[in-house]
Amino acid sequence: MTLYLIGAGPGAADLITVRGVRILGRCQTCLVAGSLVPDEILELCPADTEIIDTARMPLGQIISHIVDADRAGHDVARLHSGDLSLYSAVTEQVTAVRAAGIDVQWVPGVPAFAAAASALENELTVPGIGQSLLVTRVSTLSTDMPAGEELDALAATGVTLALHLAAHRTEQIAATLVPHYGADCPTATVAFASRSDQQIVRCRLADLPTALTDAGIRRTAVIFVGRVLAAADHPARLDSYLYSQARMTKLRTDSRHAHTDGPGDGSRSR
Repeated sequence: MTLYLIGAGPGAADLITVRGVRILGRCQTCLVAGSLVPDEILELCPADTEIIDTARMPLGQIISHIVDADRAGHDVARLHSGDLSLYSAVTEQVTAVRAAGIDVQWVPGVPAFAAAASALENELTVPGIGQSLLVTRVSTLSTDMPAGEELDALAATGVTLALHLAAHRTEQIAATLVPHYGADCPTATVAFASRSDQQIVRCRLADLPTALTDAGIRRTAVIFVGRVLAAADHPARLDSYLYSQARMTKLRTDSRHAHTDGPGDGSRSR
């Protein structure tokens, strides 16, 4: 049988993918970290599905449940919040399950930073202001950052940052980033993006620790840092080539050439 690793999305039940819904609808066993995935998504499982809460389980016990379900002939859904590609801790699970001879398939989900940007109604890549997004986190007692990926080194690039799992370290974040981005750099924090208890806090970088403390935000948040968050304040820099007269002219010219050049026409360089 098959283990389906499914990105459940950022929280709202209708932000799981159609593929994820279809697979949940046929799995006889579903493992989920109950504190991270809402009950509304679990309601997509068949009524007789065995739902196992792994929130307090060690890895070995989780793998044991998957192996037992596979031996019983079950397809297994393993739900993770957000998307599997970011901070999902699936690598060690996949390694153990494949060693047991079980087939694994990945089903992507909506990542938290995408849901957070939608809540802010912010495009994260704006021509002339910012064309890159760096998704990262900060060191903690449980997870250190690899050499070269310390926040100070990453901030030297000056690109827009999306900081996950970092709302409890705002003093460190502000102290590290102000020398690179400036005290007045805009930030936007979204906690519980897409959920009924969603919170949004916008403030200057220097004010981030106080603003998040006052809002009571300590976890399950994405913090964006970058000038792109205030792109609308610079209308003169928002001219995109996509909508420009130059591009329209080029498209018309290319279209005319495509219609006049025959298959044997050597007049245009290829």
